[in-house]
Formats: sequence, C-alpha cells, structure tokens
Amino acid sequence: MIREKALLLLQKFIKNENMLKHCLASEAVLRSLAKELGEDEEKWALAGLLHDIDVEITNADLAVHTKEAVNMLRSEGVEEEIINAIRLHNEEAHPGEKRSTKCQHALAAGETITGLITAVTLVYPDKKLSSVKASSVTKRMKEKAFARSVNREIIMECEKIGIELNKFAEISLCAMQTIADDLGL
Repeated sequence: MIREKALLLLQKFIKNENMLKHCLASEAVLRSLAKELGEDEEKWALAGLLHDIDVEITNADLAVHTKEAVNMLRSEGVEEEIINAIRLHNEEAHPGEKRSTKCQHALAAGETITGLITAVTLVYPDKKLSSVKASSVTKRMKEKAFARSVNREIIMECEKIGIELNKFAEISLCAMQTIADDLGL
C-alpha cells in the first residue's frame, strides 16, 4: 500500500485531529528507526501511520483495539508483517501473545514515545518541538507523575531493538521535529 492510499484510509476512520497527528508522528518516528536500523523504511512508516486506524471504531477500548484493524488492513492488502506489528502494539487485546520482532518492538516503543515527547513540548513556554532537547525527554521518563498515561516500560522496548534510551529519544524527537508544522508543534 502506498502512503497516499494509507493516509486516505486513515482519514476515513480517524476524525480526531490529535489522533491523526499522533499517527503522523508515529509514522515519522518509525521511518527514522527503520533508517537507523537498516530496515524497510516504507514498511515501518506504514505501520506507524496505520497503527491506530481502529481506535475510534473501538472507542480506544484496549480489550479490542487492533482487532478491527487486522480485518480492515487485510481487506486492503496490507502485508502481514505490518499487520502483526499493528496488532501486537496493543498486547492487551491478544492475551498470551508477546511482541517478538524488531518491527513490533519498534512500533510499540515508537508510538508510545510520541506521547511523551508531545507532553514535554507542551510544557515549554513556546510549545515548539524545536525547543525540546532529547535529554529533557529522558529526564521526564523518570518522573512517573509526568504524562502518567505514557507507559515507560513500553518505551524501554527500544533496548530490544538495540537502541539505548538516550539515542532512541534523540531519533524520535528529531523525526517529530521534521514534521513539526504538520503536528502543530
């Protein structure tokens, strides 16, 4: 599936502007992670872009979120590797299954850190990604009360793809900075 078709499909099912921005941020992060690791940038970016395609249909219910996505994406001919990464970025909907591939860990960690980076950005006076430093993101990782809903354990899955936290935060932040205008940050 080409990006333009994927974006149209996403916009068909996601109406919330912030959720669309989250998907764009995830796409940018996954593309950068793939580049860093020598993986397929288009595949990983597509996983990032489409990972929450069913979030509004499922009312973000973690017990079912991603189950609808599987059927939707299969009917669109999306590759199984991408579908499985999307499916398992929410393990809660698939009891007994665990992420095991680089792409699966990268998607889970990458889409999760976008929330932390956005939260860090929003506490800056100018609310601009360009003002944020990767060290600020890693510092906030240790503050459990900050962006409480961001699962730090999932972000730490970056280590399962061979990237330590500081580098992961830097790659992710830089990726989001390249699309700051699209993100309104």
